[in-house]
Amino acid sequence: MPTAYVVVTVFAALWVGFSAVSLLRGATWVTDSLTEYGVPRAWWPWLGAAKAAGALGLLAGLVVPAGGVAAAIGLILYFTGAVVTVLRARAYTHVPYPLLYLAPVVGSLAVGAAS
Repeated sequence: MPTAYVVVTVFAALWVGFSAVSLLRGATWVTDSLTEYGVPRAWWPWLGAAKAAGALGLLAGLVVPAGGVAAAIGLILYFTGAVVTVLRARAYTHVPYPLLYLAPVVGSLAVGAAS
């Protein structure tokens, strides 16, 4: 297993995990934005759980590669949905934020596929 793959995957998992914990703990810098975008409060725990599961799946992918691929694809879909949500809310200056989480996940999948 190439070192680059491990480093990128662990970074992506920690970064997405940080996002999940921030949402689940109700950090105002996250919840204020979700409210602005019109995301129902009832969805927040499910969204946080999905991110947490994706982060754990990326780490599990270091042992079971198919699980990591599935987690990466799920997170790519999740953060693509986040970009669409931001665009629909016309919060164009906020578009880079979900992309900051999407990029390392795509990087993990790409490095894994290349190795």
